[in-house]
Amino acid sequence: MKPIHLTLAGLILSAMPLAAEELIMSSWLPPKHPVVVNAFQPWAEDVERVTEGRVTVRIMGKPLGSPPAHFDMARDGIADITYGLHSFTEDNRFNRAQLGQFSFLGDDAVANSKAFWSIYGGKLDAAEEHAGTHLLGLFMHGPGLLHNNVRKIETPADMQGMKIRVPGGYVGELVSALGASPLFMSSPEVYEKLSRGVIDGVAFTYEAMTAFNLTDHIKYSMTVPGGIYNTTWFFVINEGKWNSLSAEDRAAIDAISGEAFAERVGQAWNDADTAAKQEVGDAVEFYQASPEVVTALHEAATKIEQAWAESLGEHDGAAALAAFREMTGVKVE
Repeated sequence: MKPIHLTLAGLILSAMPLAAEELIMSSWLPPKHPVVVNAFQPWAEDVERVTEGRVTVRIMGKPLGSPPAHFDMARDGIADITYGLHSFTEDNRFNRAQLGQFSFLGDDAVANSKAFWSIYGGKLDAAEEHAGTHLLGLFMHGPGLLHNNVRKIETPADMQGMKIRVPGGYVGELVSALGASPLFMSSPEVYEKLSRGVIDGVAFTYEAMTAFNLTDHIKYSMTVPGGIYNTTWFFVINEGKWNSLSAEDRAAIDAISGEAFAERVGQAWNDADTAAKQEVGDAVEFYQASPEVVTALHEAATKIEQAWAESLGEHDGAAALAAFREMTGVKVE
């Protein structure tokens, strides 16, 4: 017969709820950035809800490392969860992710993000390029523009000599092919470099103009249907941490991630772009690229796309890109 005090202790312990597994998420965008507020924070709240409190996510107010370091931070367990741009990692480990960085891909961040999750996450085997982590999301922002404070770009020659901030990847090759000088830097660095005249312009979205306080230092913003470029993003959790969660909780978290998160974050980007355009108003001259500039963009883009597709070996990059544009409804002649 068990001692009474041990039996009572067992009953008390069995009645106590288990402590929640807290996942630490490093975040480098400003805490009030619309994607943090309208995508990552609601997702974190949903994690707690769908796991019935067994798993929680704490989004850090300050990042645990530089933006380009965030994938390695998740893979190496410095943080449990991170996000970032594939192009910030300057080696070639995310070569297939360039699928979502090209010109003329689409103007809707929801459609773009869902297509990116479907195709890069599917036939292009994104999981392989993110080894050491589990993919929670893959997504894209709204259409990329070229902003500058020097001149309106009306011909390809107007790009000559401009110093343009780029987020790495495809758009760096593109502006170089058009005669400008691409300078890589992460988003939080742009304000200082633009305000001090270190750069003449920046490849960025609409929302970045307000999110990073750039409006006073931009005069002209050029657009093309489908975007001049885009950026691709990962959202990952350390593989060991992921595997330590129960199968039930992993399934619950996966259900609100992946395509569901692509839709959530894409809508956050769309809404942020709309709000930024309204806030900027006529303080900046927005204009559609001239046919001459569009032709030059298309010629340069086609060469870069072809070189990328040929570099993929067993993966059919040309078919993947065609399938992407079919999903987003963009036709490129």
